[in-house]
Amino acid sequence: MDSIIATLLPFIIGSAVVPLQIIVVTLLLTSEKRGPLKAIAFVLGMTVARLAQGALFGFVLTGGSGDPADANSPGIVKAVALTVLGILLLVTAYKKWAKEPDPDAPPPKWLTMLDTVTPVRALFLGAGFVLIAPKLWVFILGAISAIEEAQLGRPASTQTFLLFILLAQSLLLIPILIRLVMPRRAQSLLAALADWMKRYNDPIVIAISLIFGALFLYQGLSAFF
Repeated sequence: MDSIIATLLPFIIGSAVVPLQIIVVTLLLTSEKRGPLKAIAFVLGMTVARLAQGALFGFVLTGGSGDPADANSPGIVKAVALTVLGILLLVTAYKKWAKEPDPDAPPPKWLTMLDTVTPVRALFLGAGFVLIAPKLWVFILGAISAIEEAQLGRPASTQTFLLFILLAQSLLLIPILIRLVMPRRAQSLLAALADWMKRYNDPIVIAISLIFGALFLYQGLSAFF
């Protein structure tokens, strides 16, 4: 189990350290009406989407047999996923670096609407966040292929994938727990966190994209040689 977690660690960190999703959760939590419920619904939507991805692509990678030993070259899938992700992250870092920041630019319109969304809409927003983000797709596909390549057996593979989802969303669960445990203090803390994440979003994205882009590109290409 320790070895597969070590293999999954880059995918876990990449999935967890996404400033935008942390901003969304903190803004939902600070909503005037049903903030915690909306944040939980958002994370639940992400969870459902990832479970669907795991069920579908885990089935595809094993050829529908349910036996990891029958997997059709998951190592190649993992190598391709890492290579694509590495290139994608490096391109993202360059675009963020080359773009002139505008301190007076208003936040995206959909961010300003989070205060008025219902829990049901927050649920669909969470699912959509996972399904439309290319980087999150590559993270999840890389994790699935790594789990299949480890040939743990179906029960252990399922447990490992569920653990991956939990760890990938851990940075979203922490502010929710803070809001539930100490609601009075959490309001100001979460508002400050959201402001900080919005202010330093670009530097964080550039740093993470450069580090993991180079790492994933190296790991992906080395599998072909």
